[in-house]
Amino acid sequence: MIVTTTENVAGHQTVESLGQVFGVVVRSRGLGGNIVAGLRSLFGGEIKEYTALVEDTRRQAIDRLVANANAMGADAVVMMRFDSGEIGQTMSEVVAYGTAVRLLRQ
Repeated sequence: MIVTTTENVAGHQTVESLGQVFGVVVRSRGLGGNIVAGLRSLFGGEIKEYTALVEDTRRQAIDRLVANANAMGADAVVMMRFDSGEIGQTMSEVVAYGTAVRLLRQ
């Protein structure tokens, strides 16, 4: 599955737009991770626990996006973007979304 942030897939012609496709993940860091991250924030700098959480969550959102695009019969997802937000004070939501398309078979 080709996933791109551009409007077209380089070297390919889009023949059909199948519609919006997305992958949603809601995650929460465990109590231990929150304590360690809270202590790190006192001294400044990167909070590696949260960086790892965001990276893993984005990867999982893309995996779900690809699974949904496959279920629609897509060859690619174009204009892929991320959006994120918080649910309460302990959970974060990450959405990967784009347009599922079929490409000209060569």
